Amino acid sequence: MLPVYSSTGGAVAAAAVVARRREEEEILTPYNKDDLEGWEFKIVRSNFGRFSNYEIVQKVCQDEARAGWEMVEKFDNERIRFKRRTDRRSGDRQLDFNPYRTTIGFGEGRISAIILIALVVVVAATVALIMYFQNGGHFDSHSSQQAAVFIPAILVLAGVAALAVVLLVRRR
Repeated sequence: MLPVYSSTGGAVAAAAVVARRREEEEILTPYNKDDLEGWEFKIVRSNFGRFSNYEIVQKVCQDEARAGWEMVEKFDNERIRFKRRTDRRSGDRQLDFNPYRTTIGFGEGRISAIILIALVVVVAATVALIMYFQNGGHFDSHSSQQAAVFIPAILVLAGVAALAVVLLVRRR
């Protein structure tokens, strides 16, 4: 019962953080009707706080400027607000990126996929190790050859997956 409660508590806390950030975004930049006339706004997010790096912020601003977006403010190391005149939409087809993108680097879908793959590898390795140790540190004769390959292969896959995640996160 405790793990379910902890997971639920974590999900509730994460949802509260998201709600607080959304509210903060609305409060920090209030607009009146004249401010909105002819303008559109978006917030670009970095799930790993990449906006702490000045060069990355400059690169993002340069890319967004190609679509007519102007930086309004940097909230923190994870969020930047942009605006652009609505008449700039006409040039969107010539761009080599989505002018309405709202995530830089890994989006939530990629992060979820990486977590799911890592979870599968960890569960498979755990099951293999449990089977191994339940049999006194060996497998029975008909499965010992398979197990001798399976356990090291799972451990190597887990290491490769962890290395790939680290390299991908650092590259973005």
